[in-house]
Amino acid sequence: MKGYKDLIVWKKSMDLVKGIYYLTESFPKKEEYSLIPQIRRSAISIPSNIAEGYGRNSTRDYIRFLQIARGSLYELQTQIDIAVMIQYCEPNHISLLINLCNEIGKMLNSLINKLKNN
Repeated sequence: MKGYKDLIVWKKSMDLVKGIYYLTESFPKKEEYSLIPQIRRSAISIPSNIAEGYGRNSTRDYIRFLQIARGSLYELQTQIDIAVMIQYCEPNHISLLINLCNEIGKMLNSLINKLKNN
C-alpha cells in the first residue's frame, strides 16, 4: 500500500465530508456559529484521524487514531439526528449520507480488528 490516500475508508470519509458541506449549506444562518461548524468539524475529524494514525510509526497509535475517527463518526451521526429532529433536513434527503456513515463505521471496525489481530 502506498499511503493512507489509497485506503477506501479514507476515500469514503472524504466523500462524507463533501456531502456534509453540501448538506449544511442549506441550514439556517442562525446555525453559522453552532451546529454547522460542529457537524463539519466532526466530519473532517474522520479522514484526518485516519491519515494521522496511518502516519504514526506504531500499530498501537494507528488503532487509537482509528478509534478516534470512529468516535467522530458517531458524533457526526448524532448531530445529523439532531438536524433531522429540529427539521433542518429531511430523513429521505440524508439517506445517502447515513448509508455512507454506516459503511465507514463497518470499515473502521474491520480495520481496527484486523490491526489488533496482527
